Amino acid sequence: MSMLKTNEGTADRVLRVIVGIVLLALYIMGTVTGIWAWGALIVGIIALVTGLVGTCPLYMMLGLSTCPAKKA
Repeated sequence: MSMLKTNEGTADRVLRVIVGIVLLALYIMGTVTGIWAWGALIVGIIALVTGLVGTCPLYMMLGLSTCPAKKA
């Protein structure tokens, strides 16, 4: 059982994982340099981790969720 409530829907999670992998690949291959490389690294890690975990702290703070509504 997760301590954090899932607040990302499937499409959101898949997109975050893809973006994270692409940004990390750009960083690792040296395609981006300078400050852009650091940005790609940081955003890539955040996108990948939040996509894999299914929880976005920013969504929590803003009270947002992309999960479909649960049926009662």
